[in-house]
Formats: sequence, structure tokens, C-alpha cells
Amino acid sequence: MLKFDEQKQLDSVRGALALRTSIEKIIDEAWDAGVKNLCWLGIGGTWASAMQAVCHMKERSAIETFALNAAEYLTTGDRRVGEGSFLIFSSVTGTTAEIVEAVAKAKRAGAKVLAFVDTAGTPLTVAGDWCIQYPKNEQLKFFMCADRFLYREGVMPEYDDMYAQFDRSLPEALAEAEKAADAFGKAYAEKHKDDTLHYFVGAGALYGATYSYAMCYWEEMHWMRTKSIHAAEFFHGMLEIIDEDTPVTVLMGEDAQRPLCERVVRFLKKVNRNYTVIDSKDCALPGISDEYRGFVSHLAVHAVTNRIDAHLEALSGHDMEIRRYYRKVDY
Repeated sequence: MLKFDEQKQLDSVRGALALRTSIEKIIDEAWDAGVKNLCWLGIGGTWASAMQAVCHMKERSAIETFALNAAEYLTTGDRRVGEGSFLIFSSVTGTTAEIVEAVAKAKRAGAKVLAFVDTAGTPLTVAGDWCIQYPKNEQLKFFMCADRFLYREGVMPEYDDMYAQFDRSLPEALAEAEKAADAFGKAYAEKHKDDTLHYFVGAGALYGATYSYAMCYWEEMHWMRTKSIHAAEFFHGMLEIIDEDTPVTVLMGEDAQRPLCERVVRFLKKVNRNYTVIDSKDCALPGISDEYRGFVSHLAVHAVTNRIDAHLEALSGHDMEIRRYYRKVDY
């Protein structure tokens, strides 16, 4: 398989899950000291991950939790961020300018900060009150934080059982999902490699993933034009530009907002013959109980889109690491 090292992937997810002990210690310390609100800070793809974490929490939690775009925070501020705020962010490079400035601003306001940084020896590794250095698996790290807060709030009694399952089975389940999706990924890439504009629809915790896949992957990495839209908003504008040939992909998970995507699919079946549904339900995920699948739907769908990306890159000959402008020119 293209760009797939099974052992490396297994080790990566296992290593991320092993961070839970450190995460629990930090969250418990903060909870015991008192948390007024929970802020997830990001920009670009990390903001998408922040949106996923907020959606994941808000169905159960009474804690005020919100996603904050770093660039917006720097220009308009946010009075909610201050004493008693617990702020979480993630950075691959550890040097993202907007995040560096936004974290400093939040700290001045009195927020406590947990940093997830992939790269050692960078400015953001020392920007927070706590720092965990481990590469990739951003959404898994965020969700482990969210779930620990839910557990401490007393609204996630299944916490121990669920994570015991994840520890036993999730790394292998995700690897198998990616292997099973390879033929689909190749066929999808061949079909859509020349699209002039592709629409992506999602909801729930998968909306952040939908936004990120359209923007970070297809636009930034593949240089392909896209639009992403929340399934709840599909019927307030976008439906009017759908004809039988419009390329549309619906990313569908298994959380509470699944019916929003199902409604979109019912409409597409009537008017469009160029739509695709990437549904986490189609991933076997052995060892993960039905009641816990919604917590990892976004990871299952990401396993599928990984295969699309590998084949799109091979077909186009465009290296996904190449950028024209990002970190290349001043802007």
C-alpha cells in the first residue's frame, strides 16, 4: 500500500493512548484547583480539531467550553479567557506565529495552559503551564482531555471501560480500517482527481474533520478547490447549486448529529448521481463496542481519507509536502 507503514501506525496510536496517564494527572490537578471554563485554541487544522472537541463535549457537559481561533482572539480578544480558564492547544512545529502570540495573551489574562507540541526545543514547548511532546494523533489527544473533564464532571461513567477497549483494540482497528479502504481510496481518487470544485459535508464531531479535510488536505496539500459546509446548513443555500453532476462527499459519523447527514444523503439520492458517502459505520472497528464507536468515528473516517490522499498524490504527481505560499512568503 502507498504511504502505509502498519507497524509505525500501530506504534503511533499506542504511544498516543499511553499519554492518558499524563493527561489525567494534569486535568485532575486543574480540576481540583477549579476550572471556570475550558478553551480550545487553534488556527487552521488545529482550530478544526478544537471544534471537534467542543462538539464532543457539549452534548453532556455543563462546563462552558469553546473553540477559539487564534487570529480572531488576537484582533478582537475574548473576555471569557482569564482567571479560571483552562486553555488547550496543539502545534506540530511549535512555532506557529498566531498561536505563540495568542497563548502569551491568554497567559497574561490569567489562563492556565496545556500545550501539545510535536517538535522539541521550540517556543511553544515552554509557552504553557504543562507541555506534552508527542507527534501526530492530535484529535485523539484532544479527546482524551475532553473525556477526562467529562469524567471529573461525573457525566462519563463509562470512561474506564471505554478506554480499556481503546487501549486493547483501537490501534489495530484503525490500521485495519485503512487497509480495508485502500481499493475505495484509489477508485475515489481516480474519479475525482480532475474535479474543478468539490463539496464536502459533515456534522457533529466530524464537521471539524470535514472542514480540515477540505481546507488542510485538498486545498493546502493537493491544491484542489473545495467548499466545506455543515450538514445543518446544507439546506440553507448549498442545496440550490446541486445538480446531477455536482461532486459532493458526505463524511458521516455515529454521534448524535448523524441524522443531519442522513437528511443530506436522502436529498442527494433524489437529485445527484455524483455523490459519495464516507461512513464510519462501514469500518468494522473490531473490539470497539457499538456504544463507543461514536467517540472514534472521526478517527475511522480519517483512516479512509488517508487512502484517498495517498492515491491522489500518486495520480497527480504533486507532493503533498510542497507549498507555494505557506511559510514561504510574508503575508
